[in-house]
Amino acid sequence: MVMDPVLQAIIGATASFIFITLICSFIYCICHTKKKTTHDPESRHRTRAIRTAPNLGMSTSFISVAESQLFDPSLNQIDMSDLVKATRNFSPDLIVGDGSFGLVYKADLPWGVTVAVKKLGADAFQGYREFRAEMETLGKIRKHDNIVKFYGYCATGSDRILIYEFIANGSLDQWLYDMSSANNESLTVRTRLSWKTRVKIIKGVAKGLAFMHNLDTPIIHRDIKASNVLLDEEFEAHIADFGLARRIEDSHSHVSTQVAGTMGYMPPEYFYGAPAATVMGDVYSFGILMFEIVTSKRPNWPMKDDGKEIRLVEWAAKMVSQNREMEMVDVGMSKDEVNENEVLEFIKIATFCTTESNKLRPSMNEVVKLLDQIENEATV
Repeated sequence: MVMDPVLQAIIGATASFIFITLICSFIYCICHTKKKTTHDPESRHRTRAIRTAPNLGMSTSFISVAESQLFDPSLNQIDMSDLVKATRNFSPDLIVGDGSFGLVYKADLPWGVTVAVKKLGADAFQGYREFRAEMETLGKIRKHDNIVKFYGYCATGSDRILIYEFIANGSLDQWLYDMSSANNESLTVRTRLSWKTRVKIIKGVAKGLAFMHNLDTPIIHRDIKASNVLLDEEFEAHIADFGLARRIEDSHSHVSTQVAGTMGYMPPEYFYGAPAATVMGDVYSFGILMFEIVTSKRPNWPMKDDGKEIRLVEWAAKMVSQNREMEMVDVGMSKDEVNENEVLEFIKIATFCTTESNKLRPSMNEVVKLLDQIENEATV
């Protein structure tokens, strides 16, 4: 019996399809088994890593290992358990500052030292970057009377914590603008800073900056402003918050890094596309701080002048050009203690520091000498 050609073709095609399907299934099974075997050790390793550190994300645990290799081994690493006890689990009642990069707590460590504990914000990238900046700059400054002392750090999981000496009288901006003492237990009422005290404070900041700028590997702060100047019980100034600071590895004047700072304090070259931050940027910010401390006017708040909004530095330049320097002095300060010649010299230095061209500004060493002359003339 001869099979129908059409039926024969159908049977042949079906057999071929079944044969090819069986071959493909066999190959798939072999490949799948091999792939699973290849990845099993990595999967088991990853599971072990997570189980050994159940409270740490995998990424944060590896970041902590990498960080520890970069830090100066002489820096003091403080246990989180000690910080939790000292801050009563970071109680809101112990908050003494609220900066742009995190909260600051007052704490008494078990070995009897009162410190300021700065817990950086939860933003992993921002917190890590500012943490590194402070470790790489402030951690290199072992001692200077006008720079806040760095005691140690804690890096646990996603937490980045820095520990400093506690400065009793808070920040300069609190004394210039805030007459209350809500964040300071040692004070009941803030009084106006005297002229003599203001000169003392600005001179301390100048000495701290001059020291930083003249290290073997200079440091630029990049965010000099009133809130980053802390005052101790004797109203000595201590420069703080090195979260934007950078070390200058290649020269004594430039650092190849992005410009940064706070509006109102930033030098004009930063807005004109300056390729690098410089020590002269710090000098400009310092000059703005000088205007701020003599006037008690905020540099980052616009001022009204003839119906227009202008910056503090523009208003100061106008007042100087009209020989109206004495009108710039904080009205809350007793005029009996203010010496006109001292004020004129003070404002002249501030104007010098805020010169438009960064090449024409004085170094901080020169500024210290000029401020010394004010003090020397006052004692004559």
